[in-house]
Amino acid sequence: MNKLKKYNAMNKVLAFMSLLFVVFFTSCEDVVNLDLETGETRLVIDAEIIWKKGTSGNEQVIKISKTASYYSGSTPKVSGAQVRVENSNGDVFTFNETEAGVYKCTNFVPVIDMDYKLFVDAEGKSFTAVEKLTSAAPIDKIEQKMVPDFGGDDVIEVTFYYTDPADQVNFYLTDYQSEFLIYPEYEITNDEFYNGNQISTRYSHEDMKPGNILKITHRGVSKNFFNYMKLILEASNSNPFQVPPGNIRGNILNTTDNNNFALGYFRLCEADGIDYVVK
Repeated sequence: MNKLKKYNAMNKVLAFMSLLFVVFFTSCEDVVNLDLETGETRLVIDAEIIWKKGTSGNEQVIKISKTASYYSGSTPKVSGAQVRVENSNGDVFTFNETEAGVYKCTNFVPVIDMDYKLFVDAEGKSFTAVEKLTSAAPIDKIEQKMVPDFGGDDVIEVTFYYTDPADQVNFYLTDYQSEFLIYPEYEITNDEFYNGNQISTRYSHEDMKPGNILKITHRGVSKNFFNYMKLILEASNSNPFQVPPGNIRGNILNTTDNNNFALGYFRLCEADGIDYVVK
């Protein structure tokens, strides 16, 4: 009985010392906010016209916001802008604001290889950009297998295949979305070494488990947009939602002040997609 009492007393001492240890180190943790220099505020125009195979492509969305400081908890939305897109035939597609910073069009007409021009008037500034709607090779099939990870454990690898057209120079952008990802993950590909052949693109993630739905969106993109995304992915370690070391300029120009350009890229992409249930 004495040994039991001694044991219980020692447990209490150890528990008390552990509590003091936790409290001491917790009290030493202070949040340090660096005094970062705030750059010039710029408009951010997220203008992706994406035509998914099997749809009419008539509904499209353009989002307009502004840059904010690093520690800002929100992104300022830009309301009251005038947004339209014109094609090379002279057809005009108006994007109307449906909520703060969100502009929608419901009668857009996508045509492969047609040129489109974006016009944005916002906060007393006028912006424009020109791009061609680029086709995408359809996904042929998708496969799954287990492969060794860098740490030695096996992980699930999903591979999808598409046949590249032999009579074109093609560039592709693929994004992956799932419940185990906070943000989409992006991958760029071109047909420099695979022109006219079947191309396979592989994706694996240590947190991907059976039952997960992996949403794959495979776009055809222009060479200029491919190069733009390459810079972003290199700067942000394949996560375009991280903060890059500097502004990467897109194709959206200020019509009166070339130095006061907007961030973002006006792109038009045909896309194929699949919602794959991981086995």
